[in-house]
Amino acid sequence: MINCHPARLMGERKMKIVYVARETGLNRNTVTLLYKETAQRIDLEAIEKLCDLFDCEVGELLERVQ
Repeated sequence: MINCHPARLMGERKMKIVYVARETGLNRNTVTLLYKETAQRIDLEAIEKLCDLFDCEVGELLERVQ
């Protein structure tokens, strides 16, 4: 299972879903699904945009849990 941590990263930086969507150009629904960890898939471009916004590595955004 893969967990996505934008909620934690957004909380640390006091960012809202609307702000993340606007800054990354991602659909608000996509950001919401990632925030709630209910997304079934995410494309590489979205990962790259989120990593750029949060100034983080992929491993800080995504985590594999067994």
